[in-house]
Amino acid sequence: MIQRLYHGDALRVLPTLPAGSVDAVITDPPYSSGGAFRGDRTQTVHAKYVSSDSWAGHQLAGFSGDNRDQRGYLAWSTMWLSECLRLLTPGGVCAVFTDWRQLPTTTDALQAAGLVWRGIVVWCKPNGRRTQGRWGNTCEYLVWGTNGPRPLDALPGALAGHYVYSTPAAKDRHHPTEKPLDLMRQLVQIVPPGGTILDPFAGSGTTGVAALAEGRGFIGIELSDHYHRIAEARLAAVQPPIHPQGV
Repeated sequence: MIQRLYHGDALRVLPTLPAGSVDAVITDPPYSSGGAFRGDRTQTVHAKYVSSDSWAGHQLAGFSGDNRDQRGYLAWSTMWLSECLRLLTPGGVCAVFTDWRQLPTTTDALQAAGLVWRGIVVWCKPNGRRTQGRWGNTCEYLVWGTNGPRPLDALPGALAGHYVYSTPAAKDRHHPTEKPLDLMRQLVQIVPPGGTILDPFAGSGTTGVAALAEGRGFIGIELSDHYHRIAEARLAAVQPPIHPQGV
C-alpha cells in the first residue's frame, strides 16, 4: 500500500502528484470559521475552537490558514479541490469536513472545482456547544462528491450517512480540531481495502492512522512543522516508517 507523508503547502504539493492516483480525498481543512463576522474569524484558533475551560486544549499548538474571509475561503477551496479532482480516479470520492457557517461555501467550492456534489454526511457531537434559547450547534458536516459517475457496485453495501460520536477527551487529543479516530475509521471505508486515500491537510495524522488501520493506503500533506512531526510518529506506529517527502 502507498504510505507517504509530505511536508509542505497543499497548493504546492498537490500539482506534483500524478493524475488519477488516489481513490478518495478525505480531509479536514482549516474552516476559517468560528464566528459570524470577519472580526470573529481573525481570532486565534484556540479562541474559536477550544472551550475556555479546557486547560489541556489550550496547551495544544495552533495552526495557520484559518483566517480567510468568505471570498478568500471560496477561492482557496476551489483551487485545492480542483487539484484533488485531477488526482482522483474516475468515480473517486472527495469528502470535506466543514461547520454550519461554511457549509454553503464548501458545497459551492466542491461544485466550482468540477466535482459532482453527492450529499452531506452528518457528524453529531453529543457534547457540542449549546446556547440558551437556541438550537445547539452540535453537528459538523462532511460535504462529499465524486469525480464523475460512481458505480453503484463500488462497495458491497451502503455506509451510514449519520454518525454520533463525542469529541475525544482533551487529554487524548494531539490537535485542537482533531476528529475522533473511531469516526475516521468508519469514514475511510468509502474506499475498498487496498485503495488509496489522500488528506491534503493531514494535521496530526488521524485520517492516515484510520486509513492504515483499515487496510487502505495513505498520502498526507501537512504544512506545520509541529504537526508534521506528530503525524509522522503516529503513522509510523501503525505501519513501517513512512519516508517524509519535503517540497
